[in-house]
Amino acid sequence: MDQKRTMTSVDIRALATELRDYEGAKLDKAYLYDDDLVRLKLRDFDRGRVELLIETGDPKRAHVADPDHVPDAPGRPPDFAMMLRNRLSGADLVDVRQHEFDRILVFEFEREDADTLLIAELFGDGNLVVANRDREVIDCLDTVRLKSRTVAPGSVYGFPASRFDPLSCSREAFDAKMRESDSDIVRTLATQHNLGGLWAEELCSRAGVEKTRDIADATDDEYDALFDTLERLREDICDGNSDPRLYWETENEDDHERTRPVDATPMPLAEYEGVDCDAYDRFTGALDDYFYELDREEPEPGSTRPDFESEVAKYERIIDQQEGAIEGFEQEAEEYREMAESLYGNYDLVDEILGTVREARANDFSWGDVEARFEEAADAGNERASHVIGVKPESGEVTVDIDGNRIDLVPEEGVEKNADRLYQEAKRVEEKKEGALAAIEDTREDLADVKRRREEWEAEDTEPEPDEQDEDGETDWLATQNIPVRYDEQWYERFRWFHTSDGFLVIGGRNADQNEEIVKKYMEKGDLFFHAQAHGGPVTVLKATGPSEPSKDVDIPEQSRAEAARFAVPHSSVWKDGKFEGDVYEVTPDQVSKTPESGEYLEKGGFTIRGDRTYYENATVGCAVGVQCEPETRVLGGPEQAIAEQVETYVTLEPGQYAQNDIAKLIYRELKSRFADESFLRKVASPDLIQEFCPPGGSRLVE
Repeated sequence: MDQKRTMTSVDIRALATELRDYEGAKLDKAYLYDDDLVRLKLRDFDRGRVELLIETGDPKRAHVADPDHVPDAPGRPPDFAMMLRNRLSGADLVDVRQHEFDRILVFEFEREDADTLLIAELFGDGNLVVANRDREVIDCLDTVRLKSRTVAPGSVYGFPASRFDPLSCSREAFDAKMRESDSDIVRTLATQHNLGGLWAEELCSRAGVEKTRDIADATDDEYDALFDTLERLREDICDGNSDPRLYWETENEDDHERTRPVDATPMPLAEYEGVDCDAYDRFTGALDDYFYELDREEPEPGSTRPDFESEVAKYERIIDQQEGAIEGFEQEAEEYREMAESLYGNYDLVDEILGTVREARANDFSWGDVEARFEEAADAGNERASHVIGVKPESGEVTVDIDGNRIDLVPEEGVEKNADRLYQEAKRVEEKKEGALAAIEDTREDLADVKRRREEWEAEDTEPEPDEQDEDGETDWLATQNIPVRYDEQWYERFRWFHTSDGFLVIGGRNADQNEEIVKKYMEKGDLFFHAQAHGGPVTVLKATGPSEPSKDVDIPEQSRAEAARFAVPHSSVWKDGKFEGDVYEVTPDQVSKTPESGEYLEKGGFTIRGDRTYYENATVGCAVGVQCEPETRVLGGPEQAIAEQVETYVTLEPGQYAQNDIAKLIYRELKSRFADESFLRKVASPDLIQEFCPPGGSRLVE
């Protein structure tokens, strides 16, 4: 028997019914593992700790898990997990429902400041979408841009097209679907009635109907038996009258030695009669044990070849879809530009139509009257009036036909503003196209990675190549394959940070809260305080000692001080303003105070500086981002002079036209291309992580 790797629609309906028992539970924390497994840790008044797992990759599942089955918390949480925590911490789970009869679970959370929908798509490539109550997407695990629907931050989430729901259909609808089919009974139930193969066969078995009978030969009595069985089945499922089972494959019939789990179902199945099974009180418990055992299975070395072909086919299919979306965006943008140019090419005609509408509306003509007058004029042979197709009272627009283009115009805006609006729409669509181009590059990288892993698997009798070394005996990491990953997260990584050429730690705040925290908690006697002589600069502290070491006076070299000053400049408004240098001052900790001068007020994150200051005038704003390979593998960023000796390779930035997220993607691709180990950078970095080392505002790569 094949093992189940994704939940059926029937499973999800039964699970949703059970999960409503957890309504009122509060969310404590969210975790993300391997880009497709989300763990929600909740507190329930009656049950205590509740661990909810949602996996959208392979396998696809959702269930409450035993705490012993929950993976250890990962290291540094990625951006998606942090977004979930910020959005959902303290929120109440108020509803769990299946969308229609699709493999989609919707979790609804409420908090005083915001309501949130967590939409788990457990079909196709899988996805997890976070949206507000109006279904506007806040974030998602995977961006989807298809002609039929778009799932991306800022878009309005649209469910897939509705499918037939056998658990709510009437007898008439059931019979109609049967009559429309030209196949046999079981295939009709599986496809036309959306039951899937297993439950279609189960329905036939319970009803005593021959599943392979041609639909044209089916009798009314068989229709009656099937629908009656379906009604009893859906009553049990929807009312929560479950009797769950976990089914096992056994080695032989004599000793019943179990080899592996094969399915978990909300009730016993006639199709599995004779198969070894365990009974459960709750379906979510059966699912938990099933997927836990599935995860624990490890094939003997060399016994099972990963299904690379399925992965390759999946990514190739995604690329085809993305290419179709890009082509659609290009066509849509071109159509908007053509409409705008048509307005200018027929300026007098359009201006007269808009003027006529404005005058009629000013004289209290209703929209219906306006439309009727244009129709009368067109019938009378007025060529200009014939270009008016109709009006839209709800939006205050008039629809015209210009050069074969149907264009909706706002009369009050005139020709120029209407044309400009169309150009802006074309620009907006072009931006969507740029996002799709970035997404397709990521998918192509995933495809290349699968093909590389396939080649490695298929390579026989090959010894690992020794690390290439340069003339000094040092490892050439750029040319090395299979670079070992070594990383230990440090306390200061949530701040802006770097180590100077002399090894001193420099930290800076990312916001007002961190500015306050650094000064109050981490700045000690012997440290040095730096700040750009510009608005919006972060607190920057050069640490003389570590947080667990006693403070002491240390002779900090001038080079480290200058590097700390250069670090303070790019993260201030100097960079945002496109300037290439700025002034920075240095003071000691005892000169920094939260007590304002008389009559003054200090905002959060602001401080009063008293006494003399040491200035670094015209400090340059250069910033470098690179990859360290030893003693640890990680991304580093900071002044070029300090970073150059600590990394294997790096790029330098200066103020420019690319936003933080865009420049981070460019840096990622550039650094990735420099390593022979194509998968290395994906293991130690991501555009999100690289972005943390980029200054706020626009940037560009220095050639």
